[in-house]
Amino acid sequence: MSTQDQEILTVFDVTQILHIGKNRVYELLSSNELNGFRIGRVWKIPRGNLDEYILRQSKIKKETT
Repeated sequence: MSTQDQEILTVFDVTQILHIGKNRVYELLSSNELNGFRIGRVWKIPRGNLDEYILRQSKIKKETT
């Protein structure tokens, strides 16, 4: 496992990487489309989980075009 895979992101980090709003990030987390975990009230998203989400989304878009 690389250091990047071990990096833990916040909701704000994900909004900056994906250029989406925080409400959309919370929707993705609640629906388990993006896997993360909570520490108290704060969501944490492992970088590897975000990379997997991006890969899944890119494959979906390729299949529909």
